[in-house]
Amino acid sequence: MIRAWEFARGSAGTGTEPASAAPADDLVARAARDEATVRAEFWPKIRRFAARLPFAEDLLAAYYCAFDRDTPRHVRIAILGALAYFVLPTDLVPDFVAGLGFTDDAAVLATVLKLFFSHVSPEHREAARHALDELAR
Repeated sequence: MIRAWEFARGSAGTGTEPASAAPADDLVARAARDEATVRAEFWPKIRRFAARLPFAEDLLAAYYCAFDRDTPRHVRIAILGALAYFVLPTDLVPDFVAGLGFTDDAAVLATVLKLFFSHVSPEHREAARHALDELAR
């Protein structure tokens, strides 16, 4: 199984590795890299594309959930992996491909949010709506 944070980093295995193939330290290091990537690159990218993304509110709600210290660690790691996939310029379908560029990003985010929907709170959604309003100004 390809984990979102492995796919986001381009380090997904062949699928034949045992579940314990990736040491816990490696996963923690990847999560830290994903967090640093999202912190550095999320806002510039969302500013450029928010008006054209039908899932911008979900992206922002996921962002606020990922950086909420009350969010469980495993949920934060999965969401950060999905957000890192969004901010990385190279992914399954490059973002510059007209009409299709963000479909893979939306699919990754939707999958993670479906798994952890109970952790995205009304406060995260409200913060996302407020951020969208600010970005539209």
